[in-house]
Amino acid sequence: MAYQMLLRMFTRAPASLICAMAMAFTINAELASIYLVAVIGLGICLVLIMSRATKYFQQVFKKYDELNASVQENITGIRVVKAYVREDYENNKFFKAAENVYKMFIKAENIIVANMPLMMFAVYACILGLSWLGANMIVVGNLTTGELMSLLTYCMNIMMSLMMLSMIFVMVTMSFASAERITEVLNEKADICNPENPVKEVKDGSIVFKDVSFSYKKESKESVLSHINLEIASGETIGIIGGTGSAKSSLVNLISRLYDVTDGEVLVGGIDVRNYDLEELRNQVAVVLQKNVLFSGTILENLRWGNKDATEEECKRMCELACADEFIETMPEKYHTYIEQGGSNVSGGQKQRLCIARALLKKPRILILDDSTSAVDTATDAKIRQAFAQEIPDTTKLIIAQRISSIKNADRIIVMEEGKINGMGTHEELMETNAIYRDVYQSQNQGGGDFDENVKQGGEKE
Repeated sequence: MAYQMLLRMFTRAPASLICAMAMAFTINAELASIYLVAVIGLGICLVLIMSRATKYFQQVFKKYDELNASVQENITGIRVVKAYVREDYENNKFFKAAENVYKMFIKAENIIVANMPLMMFAVYACILGLSWLGANMIVVGNLTTGELMSLLTYCMNIMMSLMMLSMIFVMVTMSFASAERITEVLNEKADICNPENPVKEVKDGSIVFKDVSFSYKKESKESVLSHINLEIASGETIGIIGGTGSAKSSLVNLISRLYDVTDGEVLVGGIDVRNYDLEELRNQVAVVLQKNVLFSGTILENLRWGNKDATEEECKRMCELACADEFIETMPEKYHTYIEQGGSNVSGGQKQRLCIARALLKKPRILILDDSTSAVDTATDAKIRQAFAQEIPDTTKLIIAQRISSIKNADRIIVMEEGKINGMGTHEELMETNAIYRDVYQSQNQGGGDFDENVKQGGEKE
């Protein structure tokens, strides 16, 4: 809006102001000085008004953030709000946020509203001054009636141009507050970026952690991961198990360089991940999260996020590996079934299987399943693991799980505890050497307890 006003008014108003002022001085410099005093005085007043109003406009957009956050939370969490009967509380919260925006705008408008009275005061003061002084000059013969009428006409032109300029200043003041927020985002630089001469090819799926420590904040004194040393051969299947907050996800996020290590280095294919081209690295490291997102579109369109050039046959094959074909074939339009926004018309387990199929279409060298079969029944989980072992033996597979049955047959299993590796080995080895793993296994087979509880119990027994 400010740009449109600048295009139309900012060229016309100053030109009209300058021409009218020049003609007025040509007719009578003494009377035209009244205009000059008025313009300077109004200019000073406008600067003071705008400087005070700008502070409020900068604050009001922060209040808008609170308002938008309230709306967004309530839309995304509408079921939780209804389930806990919190409609009245959330309504009051929204009302307060809206009222804060309203009050801040009122404060800004109370300042800007002084602009119009000042303009009108200047206009009529100039007219009265011209009429009084002009009449005296006509009486003594220093000015004609026609010249006085011309000066009064130029007075209106000058003042109208000033009013237009004041409107522009108001709009520009608001636009500056918006522009500062936009440029703040545009000028933000990512911490993770490509090196000068990035490596364009990932040779294999081998992974090495060399004395890796990691913190989400560089200035943090406490590390999420501490001194991790780990070697994984290409094509190996690794299970990762641990309690909530044991840094399982943080460990695998370093592989695709979603974060950079604080100390040490992570090697993929024998090369530090920081030396790879980001796009190439992430194309070769497919990650399936516990809470994945499906986008509005057909099932095929969602699957082709993994490979935009994939044929329908390739999509069907990957769905077979992920056991997603079982429910897709029962749908009326099968692979052309439309997925609603966020995947609201499929279940959690179905969504996870589609996301696994989508990741497989990338044909990655490393596949990371971050608790991505948590909503899948045990039998289907077993079928997926068997399909992985048979169909993608050369792909390195890292499986984070809470159920030991999901990782029991892995080549090696890592037990994480408080950001460190508590134990590592095969299922049989851990049953003999790791008390935490053994107690969790026994608890799950007996049908009681969860991992977090058993970590504590196992730690005490150990």
